[in-house]
Amino acid sequence: MAKENKAHQKFFEVIKPDHDFNFVGRMNLLLTISVILVTLSIVMLPINHFWRGHTLNYGIDFRGGTEVQAQFNQEQDPAKIRAAMQHGGFKDTEVVKVKNESMPNLYFLRFGAVSPVSEEKAGELRTALAQKFGADAVHKLDFSDGGDKIYVRFAQGKQVTPDEIAEVFKSRGVQNNSIQRFGRPEDNTYEIILVGLNVEVKSALEKGLGSDAVMAIRSVESVGAKAGQELRDDGIKSLLFAIICIMVYIAVRFDFRYGPGTIASLLHDAILVMGAFAITYREFSLTTIAAILTVIGYSMNDTIVVFDRIRENASRLRDKKFDRVVNISINETLSRTILTSLTVFLVTLCMNIWGTGVIRDFAFAMNVGVIVGTYSSIFVAAPILIWLNRRFFKPEGKDLKKNPGKANADKKAPV
Repeated sequence: MAKENKAHQKFFEVIKPDHDFNFVGRMNLLLTISVILVTLSIVMLPINHFWRGHTLNYGIDFRGGTEVQAQFNQEQDPAKIRAAMQHGGFKDTEVVKVKNESMPNLYFLRFGAVSPVSEEKAGELRTALAQKFGADAVHKLDFSDGGDKIYVRFAQGKQVTPDEIAEVFKSRGVQNNSIQRFGRPEDNTYEIILVGLNVEVKSALEKGLGSDAVMAIRSVESVGAKAGQELRDDGIKSLLFAIICIMVYIAVRFDFRYGPGTIASLLHDAILVMGAFAITYREFSLTTIAAILTVIGYSMNDTIVVFDRIRENASRLRDKKFDRVVNISINETLSRTILTSLTVFLVTLCMNIWGTGVIRDFAFAMNVGVIVGTYSSIFVAAPILIWLNRRFFKPEGKDLKKNPGKANADKKAPV
């Protein structure tokens, strides 16, 4: 009785097992479309460089800079916020309003400065100190990128008071909390502790928008330019390392026919996801790199499922041409591919619609990646497999039309 129930048990399938879509017949057209999209994705990088200033809209973790969450007492015009920041010394500030019911009138402010004092401002301070105390009086002025302290070393015997130093800094628009001697007395060095970047931003906004405009500065996150470049380089290395590891795995798992198609589909997916960010100019950050790595793994898994079925059918259906075997195998795995892809796509789509910040960027990358990953398994990897088989291997079997008596061989194996 148990065996009888098991035999009649039905499983849910999006596409019925008796379908026979002609994927192979449309592969040349769709592969051409893929080539056009990949070319467009690559071409957008230099276009963005000359048009928008950056090849991709790098986040602060790649470009370096500061991101501030500022909450205002009422809704503000982003143009006026940018003008206030510009007047306060924070050039090229990007302003984005954040939809947050718990914190209304919240805005993201992003700019290149990571310290209250920039390199340009430090040069102005050196000149001002030299004018105040003499050209030979100032031996050294040190400050760290992203730090809140400046160290000024004067010539031995030069009498300088903290009030005089504070006066010079104030004349150049640099606020400080305290000025005190630092180190040994004979070094004649002073430590100037600056006000925080949050205070500088709030001051600039209040000067431009009114003293009661800013409710609070919710957060300040900064990454130095050098650290950002290192993170960007590490992100690129991680992508290359992942692809190399996958290539090694494929070399062990498959033969020459199957490996190149898998690698091509991985590169295809990574480039198209990057191209989507280049075209839409969404923020490209470490989270995006993580999404691309996830897409690469997902795409490889989907391609391997299809290729495993092709390899099984190639030995089982020896009376058919290889093109026909590929088409049968894709049809057999199509229901499984659509169910898996649709599940991932719907989850990440919800994250894209209702998520915020880096979560939305991650979800956007996954939405694009799931689509192109599923597409590339069928219309990029499979055509390359067919071409390699024709070019380097002898055709296998005969066409189904020449063997109508063998129609039963087309029965689909369970997925």
